[in-house]
Amino acid sequence: MEKPLVSIIMAAKDTAPYLRECLDSIIAQTYSNWELIAVNDHSSDATPDILQEYANKDQRIQVVHSKRSLLIPALKEGYAFAAGELINRMDSDDRMPHDKIEVLVREWLKVGKGHIIAGGTEHFVDEGEVGGGFLRYEQWLNRIAREQLHWQEIYRECVIPSHCWIIHRDDFEASDGFNPEVYPEDYDLCFRFYRQKLRVIGIDKVLHHWRDRSERISRTWDEYQDNRYYAMKLRYFFELDRDDNRPLVLWGAGRNGKDLAKLMLAQERHFHWVCDNPKKIGLDVYDVRMHDFSSILDLESPQIVVAVASPQGQDEILDWFEKADKRPGVDYWFF
Repeated sequence: MEKPLVSIIMAAKDTAPYLRECLDSIIAQTYSNWELIAVNDHSSDATPDILQEYANKDQRIQVVHSKRSLLIPALKEGYAFAAGELINRMDSDDRMPHDKIEVLVREWLKVGKGHIIAGGTEHFVDEGEVGGGFLRYEQWLNRIAREQLHWQEIYRECVIPSHCWIIHRDDFEASDGFNPEVYPEDYDLCFRFYRQKLRVIGIDKVLHHWRDRSERISRTWDEYQDNRYYAMKLRYFFELDRDDNRPLVLWGAGRNGKDLAKLMLAQERHFHWVCDNPKKIGLDVYDVRMHDFSSILDLESPQIVVAVASPQGQDEILDWFEKADKRPGVDYWFF
């Protein structure tokens, strides 16, 4: 069986308490033809010493000390040393199941270039319980992989976790790899995979153990605090999916809808605004008239952006879309 070299790119910053566990899980992989490019991102703890200790024991591990600080520059510097045909990313505080790389490679060999293989994830903590938000995200990600819904759901949240994919380096570079310094970097990369029209093959199997801890950057960095990422989503929506010849509809009059409306208006985008709240129908919000959602049926081939936060509200809207007398060409996306 063909065994292409897999380059695992991993940035590490002050993760000494977890790093040995992470590295041991990589060394224990049933697939042996891999290299780990481990980038020390200006750590102030024992991280660089541990990385070098493991590099001295296993020639497949190469240590790089980044010149610039922050995650994306570190990943970019690490990728410059990658020699593998296939590319994978790892986080230095997480763990790999023993067959992660083997499964990813095996599935990729079935389809080849033009495809990304993405697996399921499972959170864990050393003490206490995993946060409810992370558990919901994990369950959602695993459903996306199981049902192959990556591109259908891309505007909801990041559909491919940053550490649980494998891709051919040509496809990775065609998608501009780690180059754009845009955060969240994993979500932006997903959109670039989408733009490149790569096909995602989801695997209904946990292929990454994701550590939930208070110091993870998704909890501490300003760039991750508003996890709706509306500016990014709209930028890619108007680039990739918006047809200016069709009516644009915004559905939602709550905080999410208002925040999206402000961003659309700042870009001088004209839209038809609807909701199902009788108290708001007929009002002018930001000088845009609020209409009843049933007015969508009067529009020809509308494109609908749904910005409703509550799961129950989203389910009701989905049910309406399924039952309404939809004409051909009516498309919708949940943001």
